[in-house]
Amino acid sequence: MDSSSTRRGATRRKLFEAAVTLIAEQGFSSTTVDEIAERAGVAKGTVYYNFASKNELFEELLRHGIELLATSLQEAADGAAARGGTRVDALDAMIRAGLDFIARYPALTQLYVAELWRTNRAWQSTLMVVRERAITVVEGVLREAVAAGELSEEIDIPLTASALFGMVLVAALDWQSYQPHRSIDDVHASLSRLLQGRVSGHP
Repeated sequence: MDSSSTRRGATRRKLFEAAVTLIAEQGFSSTTVDEIAERAGVAKGTVYYNFASKNELFEELLRHGIELLATSLQEAADGAAARGGTRVDALDAMIRAGLDFIARYPALTQLYVAELWRTNRAWQSTLMVVRERAITVVEGVLREAVAAGELSEEIDIPLTASALFGMVLVAALDWQSYQPHRSIDDVHASLSRLLQGRVSGHP
């Protein structure tokens, strides 16, 4: 990669970080390009050089963030398989990876969850695409688990994948907002028990 591409990549990352933090703090409509530029430490023209509009910046921000998440989920599943674990172990590893990601990028996660339920945004179709990107990774492991006989053939794979994805998102945000004294290991252990059906008190 040449130096100009490296510089542009660094600038875009600064803009992503500035935009997601500001939008999470005060909402999309209230965030201006001037504020994004100031927070990123660049000229206003730099924002428009990299992105045609604030809407485009936001859409790219969503794509970039969810791609990072999807990659971390897939790597966690692959790592569990490489260690000889089951597909359920892979799902558990993905839960931990999701918690790690959310702890690293809390503003992005808050923004994603806030925007997920809005239907009047220009980027709604983009949001659905990036959501599908992450959930497809979970669906793939669920399908392998069913094929291997580790999970029942009766499970609804798309809905179960969405439920697992949503469980991690909501639990992590609740943890960070209302139970910050808890460790990530503690939160992961609780979600792991839910995954493995060990919350009823029966083996």
